[in-house]
Amino acid sequence: MAAGSYTLGPESGRFLVKTTRAGLGAKAGHDLTIGVTRWRGDATVDPADPASCSVTVEVDARSLQVEEGTGGVKALTNSDREEIGKIIRDKILLVERHPTITFRSSRVEGTAESFRVEGDLTLVGVTRPVTLQGALADGRVHGSAAIVQSHWGIRPYSAFFGALKVSDEVVVQFACGLVPNQ
Repeated sequence: MAAGSYTLGPESGRFLVKTTRAGLGAKAGHDLTIGVTRWRGDATVDPADPASCSVTVEVDARSLQVEEGTGGVKALTNSDREEIGKIIRDKILLVERHPTITFRSSRVEGTAESFRVEGDLTLVGVTRPVTLQGALADGRVHGSAAIVQSHWGIRPYSAFFGALKVSDEVVVQFACGLVPNQ
């Protein structure tokens, strides 16, 4: 991989959020895979000098869509997906007030085969540090970060008087090609 500036986005990759269930009623709910359809990022990459690397990513919080639900008593329907998506946008992420989620790196360390990126994640108007783990192989970057919702003031979704709830920790996963900037 050549050192340079690269663009990231849905044209060359995927950005997912994975949730799990908790509580006494967990069997009734679903572990969700939520796709982000509108996002973009810029990366400065120098495999010989990780400290000079950086990345910024901007997500349209209104573009999160439930792709899959596993587990549960019954299969997730299209109507369920739409209803969950509306809850995520309106009650969890408050997208009318906070339409954008951003990440800006502050430190990169490691090697192309295994790197760590520290940075600031702004979610629902709150900025907190987060660390992601990743790797670069064959011109594609992939990795993940664990996000504890309550650290950003988000109360994880719950139903049935708290018997069914989404775990406080969600996992963000990404995999995309690096498109050289022109």
